[in-house]
Amino acid sequence: MTTPSPSIPRPAPFFTLALSCCNVAPYLEECFESILFQPFGDWECIVWVEESSDGTEAIARAFAARDSRIRVFTGPKTGSCSVSRNKGIELARGEYILFVDGDDCLAPDALPRIHDRIAGRPGADLYPCALLHFFHSTGKTLKSHDNYPKSLTREMTGPEATVAQDAPSCSAMLQQVVFRREFLVRHHLSCIPGLRCQDLEFHPRALYLAERVVPIHETTCRYRIRDNSIQQSWTGRSSYFYKDYAAVFRSLLAFYARLADAPGFDARVGAFWARAWISSHIAYRWFSPRYATRVPRSARVETLQALFADGFGAFDRLRRQGGAKTRLCGWWVECFVRHPILRRAAEGFFRTYFALHALKSRLHPARPAE
Repeated sequence: MTTPSPSIPRPAPFFTLALSCCNVAPYLEECFESILFQPFGDWECIVWVEESSDGTEAIARAFAARDSRIRVFTGPKTGSCSVSRNKGIELARGEYILFVDGDDCLAPDALPRIHDRIAGRPGADLYPCALLHFFHSTGKTLKSHDNYPKSLTREMTGPEATVAQDAPSCSAMLQQVVFRREFLVRHHLSCIPGLRCQDLEFHPRALYLAERVVPIHETTCRYRIRDNSIQQSWTGRSSYFYKDYAAVFRSLLAFYARLADAPGFDARVGAFWARAWISSHIAYRWFSPRYATRVPRSARVETLQALFADGFGAFDRLRRQGGAKTRLCGWWVECFVRHPILRRAAEGFFRTYFALHALKSRLHPARPAE
């Protein structure tokens, strides 16, 4: 049987693994073993355990007793990974931070492979990687999720890396990005506490602010898709995630508003965000048949009103930076919120819009990723 890599005493480890745990006892041992059996030992693991009812904390403390590189901290249950991610940043001593969830596991040889890539091009603020999804019920794997074509390995600024992403609807999951700790601390980057889709709000800000971004395409984690996870259980009629999406895009629009007047703001970034945030997220999540049929109109009105609680100024400005389809989608979104008499008409427009989009996708399927 393979033995774990030995501890390497070092005041400042190369990696901090910021591990989020809450009621993940059935999966946590596999997660820890995937860390301990990495053939690379220069790491620490900050385990933040939110109040659990299934023995998660006991498992974490048992592994911490086996290996001094594992440190366990606890806190009240918040319903998301946001606080644990923030605590990981706060408590980290490593040069680079990799976020991990307790129901996932590191890919085999992930740490040495990532270390070697970083060592070859050290000091970047972000190293975008890839994530492998698999279904817990069947073990079937999906293709690796990588926001950049594999041929892209050049160093970029944050704005360049923003517009170079493969698909505007994609915001990288935090588990597939290696962050330089000093960069996160210097920019006071953190997740909104209680937010369940914190990746969608955090990643665009971090990516844009980075001075150096180097895609390395290594697989960080095997991401477990299971029916009872927070991310997979939101689609019921209660649709509590809509409140989170409203908070996400309200924050991102405020971020854009602070940047739009800055000298040298790249109009290509504005166009990319307009397409990603307005067409690929706001219009899609509030009006596409996949989502709108599950959520009453009253709930969609309420959450969109929360999104635009600060007004439509930033939204209108961003909308004007998009293409014709984005501008039209944004106009109908605004009509839906501001003019009750036009709500049925707006829904009719989006039914037609997404039907035509689906037809186009069937007639012209996307080429496979590299």
